Amino acid sequence: METMIEDNKAVVCRFNQEVIEQGNVDSFNALMDESFVNRSAPAGMDNGPQGMIYFFNEILRPAMPDVKVTIHQQVAEGDLVTTRKSISGTQTGALLGVPATGKAISIDVIDIVLVKDGKYMEHWGITTLPELLATLARA
Repeated sequence: METMIEDNKAVVCRFNQEVIEQGNVDSFNALMDESFVNRSAPAGMDNGPQGMIYFFNEILRPAMPDVKVTIHQQVAEGDLVTTRKSISGTQTGALLGVPATGKAISIDVIDIVLVKDGKYMEHWGITTLPELLATLARA
């Protein structure tokens, strides 16, 4: 059981580094189950695998090409891995309608991922992205 938990945590770490930070589509395809469901996808957004990679590579990375993920803590039990992390970078492009600011920005995230056989099956998450967007829009 402990080995499975450590393996699942490693899958989540790999996803954060290779997919979110590096934009690696091959790693995304290797780590994402085709029946994956993002339970936290905004209304109207694709909650499957394509919606997830679209957000990272077509919204987040163009806004912050120097994106960095810092994992502060991981807790795992069974098939679930909870991660507290920060996604940061310099906003040199538009982010969800907010023009580039040139400022260093950071999004705090807590997410839970259901991992089965080394692949992402489901995701739930909360982020400070809405607060960040409101702050940037006022600046």
